[in-house]
Amino acid sequence: MRTQRFVISFVAVTLGLLMAGCMETAPKAPAESQPAAASGAPAFGNPSPTAGSSTSAKANAAADAAAYKEVEYKNIKKKGPALIVIPGDIKSAHATFTQKFSPNNIADFGELELSQANFTVLERANLGHLLNEITLAYNLGNVAAARKTMQVGKLKTTKWIVKFDILKAEQIASNTKGFDGRAIGGLISNFSGSRAGSATGQVVGSVQTGEASGVWLVGMRYKIMNANTTEQVAQGYKELKMEVGATSTSVMGISESAKGGVGLDTMVQRLVQTAVWDIDAKYK
Repeated sequence: MRTQRFVISFVAVTLGLLMAGCMETAPKAPAESQPAAASGAPAFGNPSPTAGSSTSAKANAAADAAAYKEVEYKNIKKKGPALIVIPGDIKSAHATFTQKFSPNNIADFGELELSQANFTVLERANLGHLLNEITLAYNLGNVAAARKTMQVGKLKTTKWIVKFDILKAEQIASNTKGFDGRAIGGLISNFSGSRAGSATGQVVGSVQTGEASGVWLVGMRYKIMNANTTEQVAQGYKELKMEVGATSTSVMGISESAKGGVGLDTMVQRLVQTAVWDIDAKYK
């Protein structure tokens, strides 16, 4: 009887919470998809039909936590040397990562953040066919080819060649847990001997919950080379943890689910930001 009372209380509370959540899924009032913009900055509305609902609020809160945030670089007031970011290497064998990213994606993030940190960045898009020659020369450490290439136009003022390599991208841990009420519900229905007990058993049998989490480790190496000699000026390694997860609950046909986490795109950008912060703080 004590177990039955506990189950009934649990189901009642769960049903109350789920019903409240479902009743809130209807739109309430227009909500902004982003925080109020600074004076003069553009602001955008949220045309979603669920704007203002509890599901919208939770989804937007998760997205805000993963959104791009500018880094306050330590030596931003100091002008950094002229440099070129060349495509790095992706040494991870993880299929999900290698299918999603190319060295050019990572180099694009590198150019953006180094410019934000007040380095003089000569964009790869302006180099044309020279980019392949530069990349080959510095990856092979060919001093003669590097010096020959660097005598062309704006390249004469270049001091550094920078590259970002992905050395690790792997899911290192996962964990799941859940509750399926069908077995307990069947027992309550069979042994209760009453309509109320049978009804309680049906409700308990409909309860299903699930939760899953996965954790990745992604590691990036940055390398700075002298533009004239191809010699290594400095290097460093940064590693960040990425978690993705999902939850689901269902009671008497009423369901609620959520999933999210930082994606690989965001993880790579954060790694680049961390590496650039190191370069700005130590080598500018």
